[in-house]
Amino acid sequence: MSVNLERRRDGPGETDHVDRAWQLKERIHRKEGVLKQRRGFFTDAYRRATTLLYFEDGTLVAFGSVRRDGYILFLAVAPEARGQGYGERLVAEIAEEHTTITCHARTTNESALGFYQHLGFEIDRRIDSYYEDNGDAFYLKLGEQDGIRKRLSEFLRR
Repeated sequence: MSVNLERRRDGPGETDHVDRAWQLKERIHRKEGVLKQRRGFFTDAYRRATTLLYFEDGTLVAFGSVRRDGYILFLAVAPEARGQGYGERLVAEIAEEHTTITCHARTTNESALGFYQHLGFEIDRRIDSYYEDNGDAFYLKLGEQDGIRKRLSEFLRR
């Protein structure tokens, strides 16, 4: 079966796809207990960021929102679309535009931590009670830019 993948982008100030991104994020939150944000926080952060979105046959399957400084605010891939390289492609696209990439991940979110470490992110520090529910986080940072482009460029060629 052939899948039609379409890439879209909302720049800062644009919210064309914020509702669809919120719905995907909430679906993941309900199923996995991660990506917990209040709607107002999510919408405001989305509006201030650049968001890359992947649609399969018109359905949003993955998105990543990144600030101007390369900090990933949100990275989400629909459970049924995982394993297809969408998360890696999103990070690779972000790496094309930023010299460093950073993010936070819950210390208990082994799936996210494994994903980021697989891409070369390193734990910079632990932050206790980082999240609104007092959950702890790791601050992650992706290494040298040349290494980022070399390591992740293969995902863009797929």
